[in-house]
Amino acid sequence: MGNREMEELIPLVNRLQDAFSALGQSCLLELPQIAVVGGQSAGKSSVLENFVGRDFLPRGSGIVTRRPLVLQLVTSKAEYAEFLHCKGKKFTDFDEVRHEIEAETDRVTGMNKGISSIPINLRVYSPHVLNLTLIDLPGITKVPVGDQPPDIEYQIREMIMQFITRENCLILAVTPANTDLANSDALKLAKEVDPQGLRTIGVITKLDLMDEGTDARDVLENKLLPLRRGYVGVVNRSQKDIDGKKDIKAAMLAERKFFLSHPAYRHIADRMGTPHLQKVLNQQLTNHIRDTLPNFRNKLQGQLLSIEHEVEGYKNFKPEDPTRKTKALLQMVQQFAVDFEKRIEGSGDQVDTLELSGGAKINRIFHERFPFEIVKMEFNEKELRREISYAIKNIHGIRTGLFTPDMAFEAIVKKQIVKLKGPSLKSVDLVIQELINTVKKCTKKLANFPRLCEETERIVANHIREREGKTKDQVLLLIDIQVSYINTNHEDFIGFAKYVKHLIAVIRKGWLTISNIGIMKGGSKGYWFVLTAESLSWYKDDEEKEKKYMLPLDNLKVRDVEKSFMSSKHIFALFNTEQRNVYKDYRFLELACDSQEDVDSWKASLLRAGVYPDKSLTENDENGQAENFSMDPQLERQVETIRNLVDSYMSIINKCIRDLIPKTIMHLMINNVKDFINSELLAQLYSSEDQNTLMEESAEQAQRRDEMLRMYQALKEALVIIGDINTATTFTPAPPPVDDSWIQHSRSPTTQRRPTLSAPLPRPASGRGPAPAIPSPGPHSGAPPVPFRPGPLPPFPSSSSSGGGSSDWFGAPPQVPSRPTRAPPRGCSLVLFC
Repeated sequence: MGNREMEELIPLVNRLQDAFSALGQSCLLELPQIAVVGGQSAGKSSVLENFVGRDFLPRGSGIVTRRPLVLQLVTSKAEYAEFLHCKGKKFTDFDEVRHEIEAETDRVTGMNKGISSIPINLRVYSPHVLNLTLIDLPGITKVPVGDQPPDIEYQIREMIMQFITRENCLILAVTPANTDLANSDALKLAKEVDPQGLRTIGVITKLDLMDEGTDARDVLENKLLPLRRGYVGVVNRSQKDIDGKKDIKAAMLAERKFFLSHPAYRHIADRMGTPHLQKVLNQQLTNHIRDTLPNFRNKLQGQLLSIEHEVEGYKNFKPEDPTRKTKALLQMVQQFAVDFEKRIEGSGDQVDTLELSGGAKINRIFHERFPFEIVKMEFNEKELRREISYAIKNIHGIRTGLFTPDMAFEAIVKKQIVKLKGPSLKSVDLVIQELINTVKKCTKKLANFPRLCEETERIVANHIREREGKTKDQVLLLIDIQVSYINTNHEDFIGFAKYVKHLIAVIRKGWLTISNIGIMKGGSKGYWFVLTAESLSWYKDDEEKEKKYMLPLDNLKVRDVEKSFMSSKHIFALFNTEQRNVYKDYRFLELACDSQEDVDSWKASLLRAGVYPDKSLTENDENGQAENFSMDPQLERQVETIRNLVDSYMSIINKCIRDLIPKTIMHLMINNVKDFINSELLAQLYSSEDQNTLMEESAEQAQRRDEMLRMYQALKEALVIIGDINTATTFTPAPPPVDDSWIQHSRSPTTQRRPTLSAPLPRPASGRGPAPAIPSPGPHSGAPPVPFRPGPLPPFPSSSSSGGGSSDWFGAPPQVPSRPTRAPPRGCSLVLFC
């Protein structure tokens, strides 16, 4: 009973694979595949056609199979074929199957011998086949022809290895009886991926074409060059039979007659031939299913559970029921609202671990992107100082001002506040874009109803655009409010009095690198510098606990130092006007900054402390641009004062704007859109389109529903069948290991009668004449036998009932003198997969 249930299970799994492919999903339920490996003209195509019982494969000279052909054989009462790329079309004429294979191959590879790894999927239903899956791949070729690339041999070999490396792939190593078995590339490839020999079955073809007086009895009995699973001999149609349209059924009868009548094979005729080979393969398939049955059942149950929830909605589906459409529309709009709110507010269920959701991205805009855009405005220190200098000069006019004008501070602050409009409006645009992206992601669940999905996106997007104008107006209003009144009495503002008091003590602090002293001691070193009106001190770090030195500012001046091509630092130097050492034994103290802006800022601070430049900098250019800083110490003090006051006030404004802009966007945009979806979306959908139009199902959804129902039914049937399979299922244990090291190391002689590389089998005397003496290698030798000169050989009898010629199966005439054979280059034989 168990074997019968397994036979029923195989077509069900094939149906499941089709259903998953139609839905664009991967089915984890895999059955073994059978790869037929062999050289060109080894008889592979005939073996495949014998399995099917029909002529359906392309034939010709050279490389004929140029794309993988996945051939699934399914036991059925009717006989027909189906292609996956011609879904729904049944081929009952197998000549049309051949033409379709040729046409589909040419469509992808061209008509000039090109190859492609894209497979052709063919399924054949017939009462004359057993449930098997075979893959026919191009045979390995050495020389490119036509449009084939130069590395055609490597490409085909890689294509082959993709299939035979799978643990569920059985390998049929096909070798003609009249070639050198020990140098068979089919067996070498099989040995490479299946060293234990559990998946490899040898197939010997063309037994009827061996030279008279020779046979392959020892090979087929697995005595000569043994394999763990042995060999099966087959007799295919000759080219004359094919040209003469000989029926495959007649060829199978002729094959049976050949084995029963041949004196060397009649005792093993029941283990030879295509029918026996099919049974062996089917038994291996049964073994595989039995071995993997627990895991197989778990996979089926997992697949069933994964689709059960979706299938529940399809079981009682009535497309034309108006109440169903009304209910479905209401449920989908409600679900859309829930999904939108979850993506904005966040939720504990269905958390996306691959990318940020809508709410998380908006949070990033509020607290990372928007503050960053504000900070970017403060980077151009040189431009800001120039603007402050111009403002002070323009306010003083022709007079020389004694005090810092507060009007300059107000003018600069207002200009800086107005600059906040750009980052604020940009944050609104970024939030709008993220809301629209969130709407599109939420409408993916409505994809089964194209018109509903399209209308929902359009209505919500239009509402978002309407709110955009109101939100931007409010954002600009907030900025204008800040510009309208500069509150210098704010508790956090440093103010003029506080700043002047602070200025008396310290003018500037910051990190600088002493570069010329560091060079003498093996490298520059950074210190924390503190500049006052009296001195320049530096400390080990910014905690100012360990003072390294204090340099008085008397008689000091500053000058530029040319930047070294090996350094990325910008350098200026302090020196004494009376030619005295500035620091210990050094006439100059070279200080380095990371940028020219820092250099200019430190020069301005030193100028306020009374340290003047050694010479004037660049004069005003042709456009009347000002210098980097003024030579007037009083003006520099005023610029520095206003600069610090602007910093203090703008920090207050930035703090306020960073708090208010996200709140404004949240209230006027995000919360409003959520309320609109919850309260008005459904009404606007009803007013925009007819309900029947909105709920018109897509063709893809109808197909998916049918595929899901078929898959669900097939899964349930498969689980029922697996439940009926019991331990009484016939099981064939794997044969014991054999010494198959000859595949890799030995070299077989070219003639049929040569002794093997291992110890030769004893030959009973059966009326043969004395054979010439042939030197035999040692029992541990891996080298071929020593060649000998030809001599007169006695004639061979026409038959060998005792098996005396059983080792003589390679097909070369015994009269030809032997030469040492050499193994072909690795991967250079022609190999076909089926």
